[in-house]
Amino acid sequence: MSTASVTSLPVPEQVDVLQRRAFGLGAAGLIASLVGALVSPTQFFHSYLFAFLFWNGIAIGCLSLLMIQHLTGGRWGLAIRRLLEAGTRTVPVLVLLFLPVVFGLKRIYPWAGSEPSDATIRHAVALKHAYLNVPFFLGRAAFYFAVWFLLAHFLNRVSLETDAGMDLRRERLMRSISGGGLLLMGLTITFMSMDWAMSLDPRWFSTIYGMLFMIGTALSALALCIVVITRIMGTGPLSVVANADTLHDLGKLMLAFIMVWAYFSYSQFLIIWSGNLPEEIPWYLRRFHSAWRFVGLFLVVFHFAVPFLILLSRDVKRRARTVGMVALWILAVRALDLYWLVRPEFPATGFPFHWLDVTLAVGLGGVWLGAFARQLKTRPLLPLGDPEVRQMLAEAGA
Repeated sequence: MSTASVTSLPVPEQVDVLQRRAFGLGAAGLIASLVGALVSPTQFFHSYLFAFLFWNGIAIGCLSLLMIQHLTGGRWGLAIRRLLEAGTRTVPVLVLLFLPVVFGLKRIYPWAGSEPSDATIRHAVALKHAYLNVPFFLGRAAFYFAVWFLLAHFLNRVSLETDAGMDLRRERLMRSISGGGLLLMGLTITFMSMDWAMSLDPRWFSTIYGMLFMIGTALSALALCIVVITRIMGTGPLSVVANADTLHDLGKLMLAFIMVWAYFSYSQFLIIWSGNLPEEIPWYLRRFHSAWRFVGLFLVVFHFAVPFLILLSRDVKRRARTVGMVALWILAVRALDLYWLVRPEFPATGFPFHWLDVTLAVGLGGVWLGAFARQLKTRPLLPLGDPEVRQMLAEAGA
C-alpha cells in the first residue's frame, strides 16, 4: 500500500460528528458560563480552575502515554498513537485556555491576593513567599507549557516523517526524546500539581500528590482514547490494527492504571492519617464532612472497586461496546476525583456543587475536544511507516 493512497483515505464520519458537536456544546457552555461570570465572578474562576485542570490533564496524559509507547512498543499503542499525537498537538489551545486562570489568580489562590484573614494561612504564605509569588508562578507555568509544546512538536514531526518509512535513526530519535521527556514530564506534572492545585491551601503538603496527578492524567487520556477508538475502529485499515486483541491490551492497561491510582490514593491517606500531624489532617477532614464524605465513598466504590471487578473479565475487555462504556465511565469518575481534590479548598455554604462547575467543564471540554478532532483529521489514523503496521496491513490485504 502506498503512502499516498493511505493518506487520502476519507476521515471517519464519527470524527466530523465529534468536532461539530464538541464545538457546539463548547460554545453553549461558554456562553452560559459568561452569564455566570457576570453574576458571580469569584465562583466563575473557582469552577474554571477545575475545568481547566481536567482537560489540561488529558492533553499532558496523551503526551506521557505517547512517550511510554515509544519506549515500550507493543501493538496496544499502534492503534491509538495518532489519537495520542492529536491530543498532544492541543497544547497551544491550552495556553489560551490558561489565560483566565492568570486573570483570576487573586480570586483563586490565597497567596496571590490580599492578606488572608486566617493567621495560619498568613504564616504559611510568609514562609513560602519565595516560591508562592505571582511572577515566579507565571514563569513556572510558561516553562511547563514550553516543555510540553517542544516535546509534542518534535515527537509529532518525527512521527510524520516516519510515514514515508521507518528507519533506525528516527526510531532511536523518538526513543531518546521519550526517555528524557518522561523525566521532564514527571518533574513538570509534579510541580504543576503543586502550583495549580496544592497551593490552594498553602499550609498543606504531600509527597504523593504529584504522583496522583501523574497517574490520573494518564488514566484520563487512556480512557478517552479507548472511547474514541471503539467508535471508529471499524473504519478502513484501522480495523486491522484495532481488533479484539488490541482492545484486550488497552483494557488491561486501563485496569493497571486504576489499581495504581487506588494504591497512591490509599497510600497518601494512610501516611497522613497515621502521622496525625495538624498541618496535614485538616485537608482530609474537609473531605470527610458534609456531602464530600459521600463523594469520597462514591470514588472508592465506582472509581476502583466496580471497574476493577468488571475489567477482570477477559470477555469485557475484548468487546468494543462494553470496554468503551467502561472507559467512558472512568472518564466521568476521573472528573469527579479531580473535583474532590480541588473544590473543597474553596469556601462554600450549603451543597458544594455549583452549576458553573458543569457549564465550564462542558465549555472547555467542547473547545478541547473540537481541537482534538480537528487535529485527528490532519493525519492518517495509523503510523503507516511502522514495520509492524505495514506487516499487519499486508497480511490482511488492506
